[in-house]
Amino acid sequence: MLLVIAVLSISAAVLMLLHPEVRIFGSSGKASENAGAASESALTAASGMQDVSGADFAAAGSAAGTSSGVSAAGSAAGAASSVSTAGNVIAPQAVTESSLAQSVIPDRSDFAVDSEKTGWNYDNPSVKTIYLTFDDGPSKETQSILDTLDKYGVKATFFVTAEDPSCQDMIKTEFDKGHTVGLHTYSHEYSQIYASTDAYFEDLRKIASVVKGEIGFVPCFIRFPGGSSNESSEEYCTGIMTALAQDVQDVGYQYWDWNVSCGDGTTETTEDTVANATADSGLTNIVLLMHDAEDKESTADALPAIIEYYKNKGYTFRALDRTSTVCHHKIAN
Repeated sequence: MLLVIAVLSISAAVLMLLHPEVRIFGSSGKASENAGAASESALTAASGMQDVSGADFAAAGSAAGTSSGVSAAGSAAGAASSVSTAGNVIAPQAVTESSLAQSVIPDRSDFAVDSEKTGWNYDNPSVKTIYLTFDDGPSKETQSILDTLDKYGVKATFFVTAEDPSCQDMIKTEFDKGHTVGLHTYSHEYSQIYASTDAYFEDLRKIASVVKGEIGFVPCFIRFPGGSSNESSEEYCTGIMTALAQDVQDVGYQYWDWNVSCGDGTTETTEDTVANATADSGLTNIVLLMHDAEDKESTADALPAIIEYYKNKGYTFRALDRTSTVCHHKIAN
């Protein structure tokens, strides 16, 4: 028996010399195995937070609003900054007050169109609030607009079209930066869109498909071409705006008009754009209409002055969400 024990002891010693990573005793080996599995799971989870697919959006709940890689709970922020998508450990990044202000992304898990969600807010906010909204993009001016918004740590809302397919990927860029993406129109051709209610919903379905392809879901926020008060639609179908205003809400959308316009549909100078955008600053709740289009360089140029004006007036900048005060025009058709 002593001889057998001696042989086993010598064999174990040789094995440990040749393979120091091996642990003979079961409890230590199990602990090491569990630690390794836990570490791998942590790396996998952290790298998985870098992207949220459309299918994951509904299941992930609040994580849907953090497709840029920040967890909804916030505790993963440190892990996300120190683990790459490949699972390799990298140096943690310094966090500044400025970068935190710009990286905070609101919960957007309930932004998908849903006919069962009808609890919209029609009350004015208790604090001065402004919503910067941009129609007609994305365009060649989108990046300039996004750069300015990043500089000031401001979130905005983009009601998008499919007019410039070469810029379509900017829809995802807008969303990933924490801005709200809404639906405007696929074609922006009034004669087609307002030919009938069926024609309108066909156009809406097309732009919804484009946006879903970029951000993984169809948002509930829409803006009618020309706004709900447009009179041009009567030329093609009498009473269509009255019908559509109710119909879109019945299927889960909410339409947003505006109560201040920068006037860039007709103005051509940066100075005029700023003057128009700041003319009605006495309102508590401002939904500011602007345009993101290739021929609207003056709007992009005016944006810093507009933001600084309202910051100095004590306004809070927000992107539209389900808690925002709804802004509707008086329908004219």
